Amino acid sequence: MSLIVKICGLSTRETLDAALDAGADMVGFVFFPPSPRHLGLEKARELGKQAKGRAVKVALSVDADDATLANIVDALQPDILQLHGKETVARVRDIKQKFSLQVMKAIAVETTADLASLPGYAAVADHILFDARAPKHATRPGGLGATFDWHVLENLTLKIPFMVSGGLNAANVAEALRVTRAGGVDVSSGVESAPGFKDPDMIRAFIRAARATEELMI
Repeated sequence: MSLIVKICGLSTRETLDAALDAGADMVGFVFFPPSPRHLGLEKARELGKQAKGRAVKVALSVDADDATLANIVDALQPDILQLHGKETVARVRDIKQKFSLQVMKAIAVETTADLASLPGYAAVADHILFDARAPKHATRPGGLGATFDWHVLENLTLKIPFMVSGGLNAANVAEALRVTRAGGVDVSSGVESAPGFKDPDMIRAFIRAARATEELMI
């Protein structure tokens, strides 16, 4: 199965086009006010139309209630709901049933102990995303540019697809894939010139690096 490359936190027509034209498989949009990548609903509607049919649209939320999720779904028309908070297994199951959409659950990783919750989430989610655990006093759970010890995921076998994120960039994505053998990679801060400001050249460089690695792994 081919590598899935996801560019997350897109917020402008220019950078979305850069990601789409460079061959991103998934494009992610953030709906979380503390994030510098937070997207308003009207902008989401505009960008959702731009991306339609060109890549899988992913809506990232953090412990959102049903009303918030309904507004996001109405505006973006996403293909996948990415749950990046402390949602329980039961909450993930309920969201999937209520909105009839695929669900990607993010799991914060620092040590192997953080994988204890994995079987429960893997039983109800369609995708798992492993991200670096945020520092205790961080205002948001991801997009912080921090990596984790990829060896925690070494030899991991899951029946559903999993992706790796957290501090990835064009320089280290090959090593992340070599160690984890993940089916996908997700980048946000690693293709930014400043927090929340995507750089088209960095987007293209990341996708090129990921694809080059994919060819070596086949």
